[in-house]
Amino acid sequence: MVGRLTATGPIDFAGKSCSRCCFLASGLANPPRSDDQRRMFGIRRKSHKSPAERRTAQPPSDTLVWAIGDIHGCTDLLRALMEGVLQDVATARAPRTHLVFLGDYIDRGPDSRGVLDYLAELSRESQFELHLLRGNHEDRMESFLAEPELGAGWCEYGGREALGSFGVHPPDSTDGPEVWSAASLALNTALTQEHRAILRAQKASVTLGDFFFAHAGAEPGVPLDQQDPRQMMWIRRRFLDDDQAFDKLVVHGHTPTARVHVDHRRIGIDTGAYATGVLTALRLFGSERHVLQTARRGAEISLVRRPLTLAAQS
Repeated sequence: MVGRLTATGPIDFAGKSCSRCCFLASGLANPPRSDDQRRMFGIRRKSHKSPAERRTAQPPSDTLVWAIGDIHGCTDLLRALMEGVLQDVATARAPRTHLVFLGDYIDRGPDSRGVLDYLAELSRESQFELHLLRGNHEDRMESFLAEPELGAGWCEYGGREALGSFGVHPPDSTDGPEVWSAASLALNTALTQEHRAILRAQKASVTLGDFFFAHAGAEPGVPLDQQDPRQMMWIRRRFLDDDQAFDKLVVHGHTPTARVHVDHRRIGIDTGAYATGVLTALRLFGSERHVLQTARRGAEISLVRRPLTLAAQS
């Protein structure tokens, strides 16, 4: 049951934000030069910006894009967040609207089944184009369905909660192969045709204008149209630690951070919903960027919205 949804007023994304050089506001005569000073004032070193970011990355003309981060079985947060997203879609009346879900719908949180049920509901809507990206947790679950002996590893990875949401008793790690085979068969039986359609609809990535969306990121040095689908589900440090920009701005989940991460090459919007109560959506329209997030306090879920700027980075 979803707690009471509260908001501080209508969700209005029409306002524009501007940034000012904070070192000027502070009265400093010269820009900070050391790395510590740069970090203090939110100023980044010059780096290899992508062509998209040098001209301010934008989605296709007259197109509204919403991207939703890692959900991990938190149906209540998802439904609360999507109330705000769908309200904006109805109000904006953009000629084209895309909803991009970045993957990791299941595991860890309490209601993986409920998340797949909700995505099936959304797939029947016609007011937007729906893109469902494949996360590494969906990859793990489908591997378990094909190879039950992988079940113990999956359950340590969040699969125990997913099995429970489908009414399947999670075996113990010490149980024999026949117990894991029975659990795999039970999960196969519990998955509805709509669930299977959602899993079949998943793709590795989608490109919209100057933005490239993938669950985990992309392999540095490899053109985006030549990326390995598996790497786009699983990559982490090689992608995060590299500084060379791609020819698109990469929007991803997979690696949770306390706040949305934004820099010259990527925007990361996994805010660890199952652990923090904060599920994040990114709104892109023209040159505008906003985030909409849930905030849980007890049984109450509220929505927080703000512009996304470099100052908002993690």
